Amino acid sequence: KVLDASTLSFGTRVRWFAICFVAGIVCSILGTALLWLPKGIKLFAVFYTLGNIAALASTCFLMGPLKQLKAMFEPKRLIATVVMLLFLVLTLCAVFWWNKKGLAVLFCILQFLAMTWYSLSYIPFAR
Repeated sequence: KVLDASTLSFGTRVRWFAICFVAGIVCSILGTALLWLPKGIKLFAVFYTLGNIAALASTCFLMGPLKQLKAMFEPKRLIATVVMLLFLVLTLCAVFWWNKKGLAVLFCILQFLAMTWYSLSYIPFAR
């Protein structure tokens, strides 16, 4: 059961964490490579965003989804979480609805910075 990570063995949780995390990295790298194709900006935005979502989802296997959601919306990281999720959505809006390539690239950069800020919120005294 993925909804309750505590029912999975530690080895299984670590294995699925690694699989999701590596898939996230591969998606982000693939998206960056596809950027240079004609009309590759849409693929870039989608794969880069999927990569970040997969990396974020990978920690669900370590913590469990409910515990992670609670941790994401704790007051000390609420702003970082909202900003991160906002840039994930804005990236896709920029490329699919607004058709603004430059804005999509900017939002991907801001996505990276927001993910970094969010990740640092889990390290004591890192922010």
